[in-house]
Amino acid sequence: MTQPTWGIVATIKAPPRAVLDFAAHHLDLGAHRLFIYLDDDNPAAFDALKAHPKCRPLLTDDAYWRKLGMKRRVKHQSRQFENARHAYGRAIGQVDWLAHIDVDEFLWPDRPMSDQLAALPETCMGARIRPAEALAGEGPVTHFKTCAADRPTRDRQTAAIWPDYGAHLNGGFLSHVAGKMIYRTGIDGLKVQIHNIWVHDKMNPGETTLADTTLLHMHAESWPAFRAALEYRLEKGSYRAELKPGRQGALTMHALLQTLRTEGGEDAIRQFYDAVCTARPDLLARLREHGLLRSHALELDRKRARHFPGIAACQETIHPIFPD
Repeated sequence: MTQPTWGIVATIKAPPRAVLDFAAHHLDLGAHRLFIYLDDDNPAAFDALKAHPKCRPLLTDDAYWRKLGMKRRVKHQSRQFENARHAYGRAIGQVDWLAHIDVDEFLWPDRPMSDQLAALPETCMGARIRPAEALAGEGPVTHFKTCAADRPTRDRQTAAIWPDYGAHLNGGFLSHVAGKMIYRTGIDGLKVQIHNIWVHDKMNPGETTLADTTLLHMHAESWPAFRAALEYRLEKGSYRAELKPGRQGALTMHALLQTLRTEGGEDAIRQFYDAVCTARPDLLARLREHGLLRSHALELDRKRARHFPGIAACQETIHPIFPD
């Protein structure tokens, strides 16, 4: 029996090095196709991706949007939806499964993705991949925090691990705890959202958790990256005001960060970041005690050199331009 093939769709506005790190990591895992929608004029990334036989990059310029018969959407989330829809049509006959993720998210399977997908029941239209959020630290190994899937356990552990801020955090995460979906291609009526899929009027029909794969989210991997992305996230991204709080009675992430800044200025924001997002020994010990610590060496430089030789001169920047 032929093993299922899989691929990635991503809308990316980031420096070439970040784009190629993302692509190289997933090619290294065995991705059969990468449908990369570059959200800005990024010729260096486009040319490198175009030269790889498994990559299908597109520059989403004005001509691209005219070809789709629409104006460029103002919100980046809307552009992600449209690009994911476009890629779903392109994927027919190329891959059996497709995952819609961001440039700062890296799949981490404990065994080959194709084996895991082959084991899913035919009734499963999409499988959920649960996240782990990166902690800032030095060295080749990156530490990640995970969180329990069931809400009572998650809330209890969050309060124990982060007594100062846990009342307003969902699993200790600054970003999403829902994870992302990998879904079958060629299904009539399937529509892709950020964290879910719909098939006609049913959300996530036959949903299964892909238990042997984690979505490593480099959401706040360093203080410079977090601080550089903060204003964008507060206005347009994952901390924007209209999003709901992570738990009943909690402040939204927008309200929490704005309150900290109002009461304590930049020092309060930094104190919050250090407490929640840095790989301090005491935090690592508490996460380990609750079984919520994961540690991985991503080796992105090695992977980029393997899949995109000669591109090592890409400029390193502290953060993607297009943060979530």
